[in-house]
Amino acid sequence: MNNQKSRGKQRADEIDISPVALAAQIAQLTEDLDAARKQADEYLTGLQRERAEFMNFRRRTGEEREAMLGLAAEALLSKLLAVADDFDLALESRPAAIASDPWAEGIAAIDRKLRVLLESEGVRPIESIPGTDFNPRLHEAIVNVPNTGLPEGTIVAEARRGYRLRERILRPALVAVAAAPPDAAPSDAGTPAGGEPIH
Repeated sequence: MNNQKSRGKQRADEIDISPVALAAQIAQLTEDLDAARKQADEYLTGLQRERAEFMNFRRRTGEEREAMLGLAAEALLSKLLAVADDFDLALESRPAAIASDPWAEGIAAIDRKLRVLLESEGVRPIESIPGTDFNPRLHEAIVNVPNTGLPEGTIVAEARRGYRLRERILRPALVAVAAAPPDAAPSDAGTPAGGEPIH
């Protein structure tokens, strides 16, 4: 038993409990704690930065993927519009003699299906009603028509239907626009202010 007390006493004697030594140990432990906190903050900041960069990367790649799919869909829809134009021409020039023919009604049904498909993808026709104002964002003027009886700058007729894909113009409508009537009086461009013609 004495041997055990002596070992315990020996260990207690080895521990320095002087105030100076304890203060030095506290200072060292505080320094170590501050260094560990600083390193932990650096790791946390680095982790947060990497996480933010990864989230931005995911968002960017998602947006790029959607944009690429949108462009591919837009290209396909533009090609389908050419088919829709052909259906428009076929149905407009259908002879009255075959208007009630089942084959002609089948063609009209296919046209309706195509229109439903386009609408389900967000494609809507652009209104180009004669007498409405010409809008250069929605319409493309192919001819100016004088003496229409309509105000200048209004739509006279639609040559080809235009379409929008949601809020974006997929294809402007081709229209004829009313022009100001030409002056009935001969031009005074060759006459100077004095009234004598220039020779």
